[in-house]
Amino acid sequence: MKSIDNVCKYQCGELPASAQKLDAPATTEEMMKKSTPIALILCAVMCLTMFLKTFTSKSMVIFLPAVLGGMLLGFLLLIIHEWLHAIVYPAKAKVIIGKLKGKMIFVALASFPLKRSRFIIMCLLPFLLGIVPLSLFVLSSPKETVFNGLMFGMACMGMVSPFPDVYNVILVLKQSKNTDRIMFYEDDIYRIP
Repeated sequence: MKSIDNVCKYQCGELPASAQKLDAPATTEEMMKKSTPIALILCAVMCLTMFLKTFTSKSMVIFLPAVLGGMLLGFLLLIIHEWLHAIVYPAKAKVIIGKLKGKMIFVALASFPLKRSRFIIMCLLPFLLGIVPLSLFVLSSPKETVFNGLMFGMACMGMVSPFPDVYNVILVLKQSKNTDRIMFYEDDIYRIP
């Protein structure tokens, strides 16, 4: 786990001459701003899930302090979120996991070309940290309010935290072909025909 002060320093693999830069936000702040609608949609999914479970059981299905505990657990799992990104890369790729200096943003940095489908899996795999607790929340008894609260809190963190990754997937789907390889280089995303 490193304190990352310069993403470009860690994402500087060998960029092929045929690589073409995708049209993407120039800064992390701009990217977070542009991907905010995705976060809002994911939050709406979580609210709808809570509403449906509460409505169908006609009772309070969570213990509110447990939700906060679940969110804290979900926050601690952000390291696992980055690890899930990292395991998709082949063994020969160098992946650095760390936290951006001065920000509460964790990152897995690599500059290695992946097949487009593998790149998409790499981006979306951390959703497991939301899907698993959300499934447990949906399937559990409404009377298990502490368990439900923990699972719902963890699911909120796990479902919403990948919103920038979803944005990257959308960029890749719009601007690359199925046969392309995709890689991060410095602060940008490239397609390699």
